Amino acid sequence: MGKIKRFLWEWRAVGITTPSIAGLVILLRFLGLLQSWDWAAFDQYMRWRPPQPQDDRIVIVGIEEADMQYLQQGYIADGVYAKLLKKLKARKPRAIGLDIYRDLPFEPGHQDLVKVFESTDYVIGIQKVVGDGNNQPVPPPPVLKAKDQVGANDVIADADNKIRRGFIYLADANNKPVYSFSFYLALLYLQKEGITVQGNKNWQLGKTLFSRFQSHDGGYIRADDNGYQMLLNYQGETGSFNTVSLRDILEDRVPKDWGRDRIILIGMVGESFNDLFYTPYSGDLLSIPEPMSGVEVQAHLTSQILNAALKGNALIKSWSEPQEWLWIAFWSGVGAILTWRWRYVGKSLKSSFWWWGTTLILAQGVLFGSTYIAFVWGWWLPVVAPFLALTGAAIAITTYIANTADSIRKTFGRYLTDEVVATLLESPEGLKIGGKRAKITIVTSDLRGFTALSERLSPEAVVQVLNIYLEFMLDAIAQHQGTIDKFMGDGIVILFGAPTRRADDAQRGVACAVAMQLAMTAVNEKLAQLDLPTLAMGIGINTGEVVVGNIGSEKHTEYTVIGKEMNLAFRIETYTTAKQILISEATLKAIGSATLRIDGEKQIKPKGVKELITVYDIGGIGEPYNLFLTKDTDIFVDLIAPIPIIYQIVDGKQVSTNIFKGHLIKLSGEGALVQIDNIESDTALSNFINIKLNLLIDGNPEKLSEDIYAKISHKPATPGNFYLQFTFKPPAEAGILFKALSQSIKDNK
Repeated sequence: MGKIKRFLWEWRAVGITTPSIAGLVILLRFLGLLQSWDWAAFDQYMRWRPPQPQDDRIVIVGIEEADMQYLQQGYIADGVYAKLLKKLKARKPRAIGLDIYRDLPFEPGHQDLVKVFESTDYVIGIQKVVGDGNNQPVPPPPVLKAKDQVGANDVIADADNKIRRGFIYLADANNKPVYSFSFYLALLYLQKEGITVQGNKNWQLGKTLFSRFQSHDGGYIRADDNGYQMLLNYQGETGSFNTVSLRDILEDRVPKDWGRDRIILIGMVGESFNDLFYTPYSGDLLSIPEPMSGVEVQAHLTSQILNAALKGNALIKSWSEPQEWLWIAFWSGVGAILTWRWRYVGKSLKSSFWWWGTTLILAQGVLFGSTYIAFVWGWWLPVVAPFLALTGAAIAITTYIANTADSIRKTFGRYLTDEVVATLLESPEGLKIGGKRAKITIVTSDLRGFTALSERLSPEAVVQVLNIYLEFMLDAIAQHQGTIDKFMGDGIVILFGAPTRRADDAQRGVACAVAMQLAMTAVNEKLAQLDLPTLAMGIGINTGEVVVGNIGSEKHTEYTVIGKEMNLAFRIETYTTAKQILISEATLKAIGSATLRIDGEKQIKPKGVKELITVYDIGGIGEPYNLFLTKDTDIFVDLIAPIPIIYQIVDGKQVSTNIFKGHLIKLSGEGALVQIDNIESDTALSNFINIKLNLLIDGNPEKLSEDIYAKISHKPATPGNFYLQFTFKPPAEAGILFKALSQSIKDNK
């Protein structure tokens, strides 16, 4: 269950983005804003399809301007059509479709044409059933109407004036169904194949069930679906059918078997006859639209019906709306998942962007490729909406990542200063592995006795204490523009001069240290309110040349400092007592003219340093900071009864196995004077060494108190004695010492 919750939380952006973008795209689609783009995609896929073989079952007699010149008249008389039909009948076709209005006589020869109509039961005339725009319905030839040999040649133009749908039948003004011209011709052809219409609501013709076009099929939104419509599956561009001229037929200039056992369509193909329509093959944005004649559109419709009935593969199908919604949601999820998945890939922002862009382009390619293959197989699947969902989700996730960059930056700033973050994220060199030499001031702090304190508290209480302590420390550090290099348990390493060097780096470092010590008062007040132990801190400061930069490898990098000056800063800090700030001579020189309050100086020889160095006890800094520590007067009181102790030297985290004996002969609020029992054997003691001591309860070596930690002070003492400053006192032992001090003060009065 935990893994599931973690997964859901990590991928929450994808979980929110996917349905949101999908819903938005579906809404845009429902409003019809994507319909024209869907039509454009449909047209492009239609043009990209492999060339279809020519349908030899259909031929066209195309009447053009040259035929009018041949006839030497401005119109074609009925006698000409009568002669044409007789010649075509002689070729024994299965059907003849006259895609020319002949509701009125055009003399001479009208009676000859009527006789041909009366004597031929496979000649189909046309009528316009539904008026479009300013055009009125056009009646059929009366003779053919009486014989019920008439089909509707109405076409359906979309809003962009392109023909993408055709009729199987439609209802006339009397609500009587009328076969479409192309469907009637196909039926005549299929009769000899023994194929007839079956069914009621949806018609079965041969191998195909002709499902009725619905208003939301494919890319259509609220389309007019009156009548029995189907999507038009064109064979190809203009010229897809064998076409001869009127003159060719009248002068017998075509092969004898031309038209035999075929459907012959007769219609106007010249540009001046105003029977041209735009189709998906009419061209794209880079070409001049080329219209297709009405008779060829009818030929495509007829061919589609024949292919569907005989082969079962010619209709264009589409999914239901819920299926299309799932398809859109799927691609929205793909865009969101890919973008989210690849957000951390690459060694740089540039390479991550390259991977993301390449993956997105590949996903788009899969979308277009899959929908194109589906189209070739007769399925019109949504293209534009999934593309927008895919791209929109990717952009939304990218925007989310970009918008969270500020939050990431702030979160990053919890570990590094804003200045370091800016250097790492904005500088061209910021993320490169390696470092450069720089003179900086290093401030190191450490809580006295915190390790022992941690052993007495629960982990939760330790974290609570540290958070309170760090909250106040970080405020002081930020105020003085310090760069936090690292947290080391209860210790903090602060840099001044990296990544940006300033003339007052050393001054700000000392001012920051004083501010941190002053802030300890507020820290301890808050800890006391929570009934938690109070803290004391020591700070060491050094200035020198180090290597600063990104240290590590491509897998993990840390912005830090390397060099002996850093090590020296740590060493100086180990010599501090509670509430003390020690700086090196290099830092003192770097401060220059700034006013410091120096409460003392001492010679020390840290580990790894060959010669003695001088460190200075800082009590405050003047203009422009004016920060000063309160001088605590530590008054030592002679104990009425010395307290026997044993003690051991602490080197780092290791406690020596050598045990020494002594007595506490003086006490103050923060320290004590120890009298060594055997001065000759105690040669390891020196100033600033840490020790662990235990009180002997009732003077019994078998009854020891809990561990008390202290640091040997530089305060001068007589031979055989040394002063110490307590760094940690357990509550019970603190009570014993306080009681002894109070009783001694009282008795000394």
